[in-house]
Parts: sequence; C-alpha cells; structure tokens
Amino acid sequence: MPRLLEAEQPDATASFAVVVSRYNESITSKLLDGAVTTLTAAGMADESIDVVWVPGAWEIPLVAQQLAGSGRYAAVICLGAVIRGETSHDEHINRAVSLGLTEASLASGVPVTFGVLTCNTVEQAIHRSGGNVGNKGQESATAALEMVGLMQRLSSLL
Repeated sequence: MPRLLEAEQPDATASFAVVVSRYNESITSKLLDGAVTTLTAAGMADESIDVVWVPGAWEIPLVAQQLAGSGRYAAVICLGAVIRGETSHDEHINRAVSLGLTEASLASGVPVTFGVLTCNTVEQAIHRSGGNVGNKGQESATAALEMVGLMQRLSSLL
C-alpha cells in the first residue's frame, strides 16, 4: 500500500498574513471575519495574524508577493470581491490577480490562497461572504491551514 502524505496540525507559532481589498468592503470585511475566526479557532493567536488592507483586488498580488517572500509568514490569505459590471474590466482583474497570486506562491514556496470572489452580481458576493453558499474567507483560511500543515510534513521528508 502506498504511503499517504497528509497535512499535520500547523505549528501554533506559525504566522499568517491576510491581504484584503478595501474595494467592496461590505463584502470583504465579512470574508476577513471568516478567515480570522477560522485561524483563531484552529489555535492561532491573534498576534500571529497580520491583516493588510489594500485599495482593491488589483493590488493584492504585489502585497502578497512581498509578504510571502519575507520569510515571516507560513501562508498568505488573499481576500477580495470583484463583481461584474457593464464592461469586461472584471475579467482582466480576475485573470491578473489569479496569475499574480499563483506566481507569488510558486516563487516564494509559501502557500498563497485565493479567497477573491469573482461574482456576476452583488447578491452572489453576499451569498459567498457568509450567506447561503458559505464564507470563502473561511474556506481560504482552512486551505491555508491545511497547506501549512502539508508543507511542514513535506519539509520533514524532503
């Protein structure tokens, strides 16, 4: 039977950065609440969670890259809400942000999670920020915790 490599419980001393967009703050503040609640429920101390507000989703990748590359954080959680308007502007932002976050994670070796909503309507964003579809901030923090535990596990084997 093959050996299964699963995430372990993240070290309680791990630090997390949360980058959150101020644009659509009525939505993103709920994502932030979900992420912080998830981290603290997992045993992470408030002092080990740094929150960095940026103007909009476009600015998230640059800050995430700086934080991930600093060596200070076990993971960077990125939260935002891009809602479709009358033009294709949202598509350009979404594509650039997703690629930028991928590049930040791969370049640094630090998990950078994607908690950026890419919704067609405000109603969809509300539902994904604590409404009837859950809270993507919570899901992004859960993914960060699992990835930190997995990276710890892998580092002990490699």
